[in-house]
Amino acid sequence: MRWIWIDRIAQLEKAKSCIAVKNVSMAEEHLHDHFAETDDHPAIPVMPASLVIEGMAQTAGILVGHARDFREKVILAKITKAVFHCSVFPGQTIFHVATLERIDDSGASATGKVHVIDHTQSHAAPTSAEKLHVADIELMFSHIDQNMSGLEFPDHNFVFTDQFMDLLRNSGFA
Repeated sequence: MRWIWIDRIAQLEKAKSCIAVKNVSMAEEHLHDHFAETDDHPAIPVMPASLVIEGMAQTAGILVGHARDFREKVILAKITKAVFHCSVFPGQTIFHVATLERIDDSGASATGKVHVIDHTQSHAAPTSAEKLHVADIELMFSHIDQNMSGLEFPDHNFVFTDQFMDLLRNSGFA
């Protein structure tokens, strides 16, 4: 099973940008150990920064794949920057906003901004001013089937599995 760290694609503009949404819930078991209760302090459930980065990588990876109609096998090659400004907690909704900076036969680069809306603070519909800036992330992707000459890869696209394609269809992007 592949772990998907985004729930829905909210916006997808071909070869330009992608916005994905992730609702953080206490039902996610990884939150219970990050940070677990100790003798000195109570438990503080926090979304691990590595999983926030993975959500951005999946968002930007979909953007890169979609730009060329998912013909290439796109993998994350490098995280060139990841600066966090605050943590993400249960009850918040993450917005991964990815922008395509460059794409060519060898791969692509994308920048990302991560924002959250804290639904625990207000019962009204949130305004854009209520979004918290969580992180700035820059990523590089490789089209491995173009760059790894001589190596055999399966014919099917093992990166963009049925789970990712279902996510796109269920979000209204067939």
